[in-house]
Amino acid sequence: VPAEGRFRAGSITKTFLATTVLQLVDEGRLRLDDPVGRWLPGAVPDGRRITVRYLLNHTSGLYDYKPTLPLPPSPEFLDNRWRTWRPSELVRRAVAHPPSFEPPGSEFAYSNTGYLLLGRIVEKATGRPYGDEIERRIVKPLHLGGTEMPGTSPHLHGPHPHGYVPVRRHGTTRLVDYTEMNPSVFGAGGELISTARDLNRFFAALLSGRLLPEGLLREMRTPGIAGGKPYGLGLAWWDTSCGVRVYGNDGDALAYQSWSYTTQDRRRQVSVALTPDFRADTDDSVDALLDEAFCG
Repeated sequence: VPAEGRFRAGSITKTFLATTVLQLVDEGRLRLDDPVGRWLPGAVPDGRRITVRYLLNHTSGLYDYKPTLPLPPSPEFLDNRWRTWRPSELVRRAVAHPPSFEPPGSEFAYSNTGYLLLGRIVEKATGRPYGDEIERRIVKPLHLGGTEMPGTSPHLHGPHPHGYVPVRRHGTTRLVDYTEMNPSVFGAGGELISTARDLNRFFAALLSGRLLPEGLLREMRTPGIAGGKPYGLGLAWWDTSCGVRVYGNDGDALAYQSWSYTTQDRRRQVSVALTPDFRADTDDSVDALLDEAFCG
């Protein structure tokens, strides 16, 4: 995908939302250790023990709603292509399952459910839609002209690659153009549309301290479980073969996959987006590409 080509950025959205949440923390409008129940009474079991911090760093134990939905190559998946999913509806699907672990905060288990709740908490704290807050606080100040939070709009405007998903019917698998779809299924943790150039600009601004003070950036770079997975408050990192640590996130939006990482000094940045080949695992190839870009 060229630098100005637009694509669905999947879970890279989480870093944008986490930055918005941390700006609200900086403004004193909410706290990382606020229980979910303070903002969303009755939304989830154990809402008195699950905190905003646990939602951000995937240590809440809340079951991930994504596996509860029909997914490719199931043909039922296409039946929901234009459906508008309410966050509360997706959360209910998740909490119908037992938690991934107990007590909250004791382990890491990736959960998109937590970011649906964070979107609602942003709305409670500000009185505005979470997408509007992301655009007001990040997209517009950084002049990210190819970036938007589409809400329920199915369209990808401007130059963009087509994305495809496999669908299996009657024993035969075929690729279906899935470029246009209702992104409410991804919600606050995955609906972002962006470009490689915009993602580089965002991560450079974030790591430079332009969007958050140093204390909250330090929190963002702190793993939720000491010595555990390299994931903090909506921000991931990994160490390259040449010993350089890079920060960012990656995303899977079904028909699109993306990766965006930046060195702490912001001298090197790499953003990659592709339409996946479902016949092969692309992760190892992309990891090698990223490592070469940072170390070559």
